[in-house]
Parts: sequence; structure tokens; C-alpha cells
Amino acid sequence: MNLETLIREVPDFPKEGILFYDITTILQKPEGLKASIEQIQEKLKGLEFDYIIGPESRGFIFGVPVAFNMGKGFLPVRKAGKLPYKTKGKEYALEYGTATIEMHIDAIKPGDKVVIIDDLLATGGTSKAAVELIEDLGGEVVKLVYLIELEFLNGRDKLKKYDVSSIIKK
Repeated sequence: MNLETLIREVPDFPKEGILFYDITTILQKPEGLKASIEQIQEKLKGLEFDYIIGPESRGFIFGVPVAFNMGKGFLPVRKAGKLPYKTKGKEYALEYGTATIEMHIDAIKPGDKVVIIDDLLATGGTSKAAVELIEDLGGEVVKLVYLIELEFLNGRDKLKKYDVSSIIKK
């Protein structure tokens, strides 16, 4: 299935000058949701890893079913103040501001191998912050997989030393 045809482009959201790629149009179609999960999973075949990490909130949408299907644990990365236990955080730049993400301090053990799954690779800020959190806790990022990559924003530049895959490139 060509998932690219299911993406809705929303100009000037969340602010003027930003073109937002809306994936709800993929999620609302059972065949779109199924195909997106299957195509992300395909990128992980033969890879050894312990956990899937999904940044809030759309990383949860794709990361949880992939983790379930592959028999792996899922670890959430959330916006500051949303996790109930002790956390470690990283601030990062967005296309339209700054934000902080956090993980539980005991989520990753030294030597754990993790995959990051998210809906979008834009400037790479969220992913770079997640990678730094994982590495600060002693984990190893073995792959990052995205449903959509906005190549013109050069997010891969922040992730040069990592294995990065995307399903759709814009």
C-alpha cells in the first residue's frame, strides 16, 4: 500500500509557515494502520534489540504494536512532568520552539539495545534528545525508524552515526 497517498498536508499548522503532515488519515483506515506497522516492522527484521522506545505521542501509536508483535518491551519517552517516577530529561529545539523530554531513570540498563520508532523525522531534535537520554542511561541505540522523513529539514545530519530508516520521504 502506498501510504504517502493517505497523508494530509495541513499548511500553517501549528503556526504560519509550517506545513504539517497529518497521519490521522493513515490511522483512520484499517489498511493504512496495518500497512504502516508492517512496513516499520520490516525495517527491524533480523535486528537484535531489547526495547522499542517511542517518543510522545505518535511514537506510542507505532511503537507499541511493533513491540507487541516482535515480543519486545516498550519504553515511553514523554514530555516533561508526565512520568510518575524519577526521570532524566533533555531539552531540545523544535521547528517552532523548544521542549523537554524525559524517561524514567531506571528504564534503560547499561548494555540494553534499543530501537526508536516515531512518526516523523523533521529537524532531528526530538530524536537526538532521545538518543542522548538512552546513552546517558547506558543504552545503545541500534536503529531509528520513522514513518515520514522530511529530507529538506536535514534531520539525519543530527543522527549521522546511527542507522536511520524511513518509510516515506518528502
